[in-house]
Amino acid sequence: MIYFLYGQDSFRSKQKLNEIIDGYKKIHKSGLNLIYIDAKEKDFTDFYSNFKVMGMFAEKKLVVIKNIFEKVKFQEEFLEKIKDIDGLKDIVVIYEPGLPDQRLKFFKNLQKTVKNQEFKHLSPAALAKWVSSKFEERGVKINFDALNLLLNFVGNNLWQMFGEINKLANYRKTGAITLQDVELLVKPNIENDIFKTIDALASKNKREALNLLHKHLDNGDNSLYLLSMVAYQFRNLLTIKELQNSRRPLATCGLHPFVVKKSSYLCNYFTYEQLKKIYQKIFQIDNDIKSGKIEPETALDLLVSQI
Repeated sequence: MIYFLYGQDSFRSKQKLNEIIDGYKKIHKSGLNLIYIDAKEKDFTDFYSNFKVMGMFAEKKLVVIKNIFEKVKFQEEFLEKIKDIDGLKDIVVIYEPGLPDQRLKFFKNLQKTVKNQEFKHLSPAALAKWVSSKFEERGVKINFDALNLLLNFVGNNLWQMFGEINKLANYRKTGAITLQDVELLVKPNIENDIFKTIDALASKNKREALNLLHKHLDNGDNSLYLLSMVAYQFRNLLTIKELQNSRRPLATCGLHPFVVKKSSYLCNYFTYEQLKKIYQKIFQIDNDIKSGKIEPETALDLLVSQI
């Protein structure tokens, strides 16, 4: 039997993988036939040879494969034997912590022939419910305004969110977690703050945009990384604006629905030509930084002043 786990939400896909492994270990306590294969280091022959050897005590094997989407030859040979592998009593889990290229023949075949589960980013409502449930598991309550701020700070990064939940739960052992607790202990996610920065620029509030950027600089975040995030968001705006102008479905852009919704809102404040000029300006500033013509922090201030 073959399982295929993948998706943008690598936290929940890893949790599912761990559930499968834990379930296997409960039944097959020796763990001798739990096998991990990294397709970057092993070829298909190494993988397939595991099924030619009789397991100790005839135990069912569990074989976990990662990085298979980085090895074309492995994929091709796997497809040649896919029916044989799926017919085995053993379990094979193909684990991909991300969204692979859905145009690939290998991906399309897995979709059609094996048990697969995609882990998409949670919707805002589902995310709020998930976070609340994790606090409940810890026996801790969180105030409504504190929950909203936490969601705003961290967004859909469940790896970070899980860590923040544990931190807040350990800090506030009695009573409910407050807005002040979140402000004190949680560092805002850069990507979410870049959305706020562009929103401030769209509203002609350059002071707020500068404050948001300098908050990250003061916390030690890399200025070139901040610039790359600004460039990434404006590139998304350009993509969305072009689709809007040509009246094509926004879903075809390949971005997460949450990003599309936010970007569509921000696009209302810019023309396509304005977005093109801003993106060209970012490209020029990036070149000036890398050639030593301007200091990165000064470049960020200059960019904000010129938008």
